[in-house]
Amino acid sequence: MDLMNRVSREFLDKFVIVFIDDILIYSSGEEDHERHLWVVLEVLRWHRLYAKFTKCEYWLAKVQFLGHVVSGDGICVNPQKVKAVNNWERPTSVTEEGYPFIWDEDRERCFRELKVKLTSAPVLALPSGSEGYMIYSDASHQGLGCVLMQNGRVIAYASRQLRNHERNYPTHDLELTTIVFALKLWRHYLYGLRCQIFTDHKSLKYLPT
Repeated sequence: MDLMNRVSREFLDKFVIVFIDDILIYSSGEEDHERHLWVVLEVLRWHRLYAKFTKCEYWLAKVQFLGHVVSGDGICVNPQKVKAVNNWERPTSVTEEGYPFIWDEDRERCFRELKVKLTSAPVLALPSGSEGYMIYSDASHQGLGCVLMQNGRVIAYASRQLRNHERNYPTHDLELTTIVFALKLWRHYLYGLRCQIFTDHKSLKYLPT
């Protein structure tokens, strides 16, 4: 991933998006697209990187990429990826106190807003290789979660469930596990750059020492 970002750095967020070994080339018109395609293929050849022709698709008006559909109309979530959320039905269970669940207008509005947020396309920023990063991490008794940010914009999200042995960890160990998880996952971004880590557990303040 670091190699692909360095090779494509000049074109990122202009007419190229890369994810590991997937390359998406987008343009506003056919003439621009022909030029962009030629530039990218020349750069790959110069770096001795090769594409398998049977895995390539060209001149598409719409393409599925990383769970999203990219077209001339913009970016939207792939409907198949959010089908389960769109088919959610309103809750009908009782509350913890045993009283019937009352469905009022406020709950209906919140329910609709939640479905929209969960099925809308998030806008993630592309990283700049010369600037530092911030990592926000947190842990619960269910899982680990972290966010990678740069210049106040979100670069990536990550989370995972706890493994069986991790459920026995004390809180400060879980918080530290989240930091290690984030640093391993995003190390290709962080090498050689300043990184600030934000965690909500005070016992980890000794970490720099």
